[in-house]
Amino acid sequence: MNWTEQLNHYCERLGPGFWAEPANAVTNLAFIVAAFVGFSLWRRHAPDDRMALALIVIVFLTGVGSFLFHTFANRWSMLADVIPIALFIHVYLFVALNRFLALHWAVALAATVAFFVATPPLGGLAAPFVGSSAGYVPALAAIFVVGALVLRRDAGLARGIFAAGVVFAVSLTFRTLDGPVCEAFAPGTHFLWHLLNGTVLFLLLRVLIRHRAGLHRA
Repeated sequence: MNWTEQLNHYCERLGPGFWAEPANAVTNLAFIVAAFVGFSLWRRHAPDDRMALALIVIVFLTGVGSFLFHTFANRWSMLADVIPIALFIHVYLFVALNRFLALHWAVALAATVAFFVATPPLGGLAAPFVGSSAGYVPALAAIFVVGALVLRRDAGLARGIFAAGVVFAVSLTFRTLDGPVCEAFAPGTHFLWHLLNGTVLFLLLRVLIRHRAGLHRA
């Protein structure tokens, strides 16, 4: 496999240059900002929460990896993009099941592994409707399922989870529209995915930190 092979996955990219996707590259600052604001919340409210800190680091790496992919746009940078995202999804799911639903860590881990195994076939079912965004549909569904399960236990916590899910649904819509609107809108809409997804990750971090600090009901 040629790890430096150029990839052209997004509407904005019209050539092989480093800055061929300026909007897609620069808007990765949304993830960096989410990480730093999340870190500020963590220091104030839950400085002993190592899992939250790990997730904050992963959000930062998501911004770095996505920037690399939207500038170098090749196979190795694609891995730098997708690995942190996958890590965040699965680590957050594990922590949410363990803390929000009070599942034993072994049960939460088993459920997370089951989710990992089920994601490709579930994404395949969504592919005819959302194309390359299909892999994120199970994560979107997981947010709403966890929110629904939490609702009876803690309505305030559930509202925070649902808020992140709604923003993620809008974000995923813009990611899906990037190709279809390309001829009418040359920059595409992928940059909006970055801006909104940075918001989603921050909202999820905020929910986790506030829950740990006992502030989620406020």
